[in-house]
Amino acid sequence: MRPGAQQARTLAHRGRSLGADLRRRWAGLGALWRRSLQLRIVVSTLALSSSVVFVLGMVLQTQITTKLISEKDRAAYVQTEISVKKVERELLGVDPVSENLQSKFASALATLTAAPGVHEAATNHTEAGAFTPVLIDGRAADLATTNSSSVGPFHEVPAELRKMVESGDWASQNTTVVRESGRTPIYVIGAPVRSAGRAVQLYLIFPLTAEQRTVDVVQSTLFVGGLVLLLLLAGIANLVTRQVVHPVRQAAEIAERFADGNLEERMSAVGEDDVARLAESFNEMAGSIQNQIQQLEEFGTLQRRFTSDVSHELRTPLTTVRMAADVLHASREQFPAGLARSTELLVNELDRFEVLLADLLEISRLDAGVADLSVESVDVRSLVDRSMAAVRVIAHNAGAEVDLRMPETEVVADIDFRRVERILRNLLANAVDHSEGRPVEVRVAEDSEAVAVTVRDHGVGLRPGQEELVFTRFWRADPSRNRQTGGTGLGLAISLEDARLHGGWLDAWGEVGLGACFRLTLPKRPGIELTGSPLPLNPTGTSASPPLTPAPSAQVAPVEQQDELRWQTVGAGSQRQEDEL
Repeated sequence: MRPGAQQARTLAHRGRSLGADLRRRWAGLGALWRRSLQLRIVVSTLALSSSVVFVLGMVLQTQITTKLISEKDRAAYVQTEISVKKVERELLGVDPVSENLQSKFASALATLTAAPGVHEAATNHTEAGAFTPVLIDGRAADLATTNSSSVGPFHEVPAELRKMVESGDWASQNTTVVRESGRTPIYVIGAPVRSAGRAVQLYLIFPLTAEQRTVDVVQSTLFVGGLVLLLLLAGIANLVTRQVVHPVRQAAEIAERFADGNLEERMSAVGEDDVARLAESFNEMAGSIQNQIQQLEEFGTLQRRFTSDVSHELRTPLTTVRMAADVLHASREQFPAGLARSTELLVNELDRFEVLLADLLEISRLDAGVADLSVESVDVRSLVDRSMAAVRVIAHNAGAEVDLRMPETEVVADIDFRRVERILRNLLANAVDHSEGRPVEVRVAEDSEAVAVTVRDHGVGLRPGQEELVFTRFWRADPSRNRQTGGTGLGLAISLEDARLHGGWLDAWGEVGLGACFRLTLPKRPGIELTGSPLPLNPTGTSASPPLTPAPSAQVAPVEQQDELRWQTVGAGSQRQEDEL
């Protein structure tokens, strides 16, 4: 590679590195600006103060400069009147055709430059300051080439000013000339002079060096004073803001620790000002919240203990009633028709009561945090098969077909067999119960980290906001709707807790008229943190996450063509162990 190309690549790399560093710094400043109230107040104060100082400085400078120029102009006009009278007296007796006109002009100017006791060649110090006089013969056509028609530095007199004075008017002008000392601002005032038959103009050139120095001193003073004032204002704003922001930051830190569970955190209230009242109010609020949290914890503990104690206490009489009901149910053929039907209803309700009691015990264990997992490597497809077999009867009664798609190869995950099977049976029973006789779709998929199962029905669906309510205990979307199964109202709540025990998700989606879809996503191994799911939650493809298609090896078959194991008949008690919406 040529050295030029290598150097170009090096420069390009340095440019990219510099650009990336600048973007990081800019992003850091932006984050600091958004987070720091103190910084925003100080910067805003500096910006507003800079505007005020700039406007004030400009006004002061303009006023001072205008005052200096007006005083200079007034003094210059007074000096010009005096000088014109002196020159007129000197030139009254001059012969208009005299050849020694320049010497006469020089003699006239000598009267202007002569001071009492002091004689200066070309300048005179007066109230208006030092000036240089210039006399010009108005009859000369070209002053640039005829030096005999003027006395003094006539080249410093602007041409526009000479034209106005030649017309017989007084005039003045500010300009800048180049002298040996450099560029010098000057003030030139001109006036016509009456003489014997000649048009003569007198010009007084006043250097503005002293005024310029005064303006420079004023500018530097205003700049330094403004800068010092801005620094003082920034310090004052920072100090005042800190006194207000520091308690707010302290309150935010204490609130964060309070939210983390440190309920004893309090603010220090010193004084009687607004900040002290804020600290007292915060402490009162924290104390009230702490008391309410403690009361809620005690109430929750009592509630869980009551549920657990009642559930355990009901087991003994329930067992006795169950034995008596089984005896009656076994002899129901010997009873009259009405009594036999009552015996069947008694057994059915006892089955449901047992399921409710078991769910209450499970909920109490989950609330107490004593539930544990018995993890083992399981083929998820076998769980789906067993769950579908458990709901065969209710699916047949509802006239709903189950469309199953799952990979032909094993889908192995380390899970609790009993809990995951309970989740799947619960989701399938709910889908069949709400399918309105339409097909139910079951999908199984996996990736490197997770396995997912979705259960979709095409029934009544869910209204907006009900996706979270379906997991609430004893909640029902439509209590008046006919049901295929008798649930306890706790199945989905238990299923959600079982999914969380695995470190997984249980999500719901639904739209009115389009049905509902429940998705179970579990990590393949304990300790894996889920970042996505192998299957989409929204089957219509309108969700934020992109829909994923089933694996190419998945098989699709109607319910009647599935393995006979899926349609094993289960007892009445097992059929009613699941919850529904």
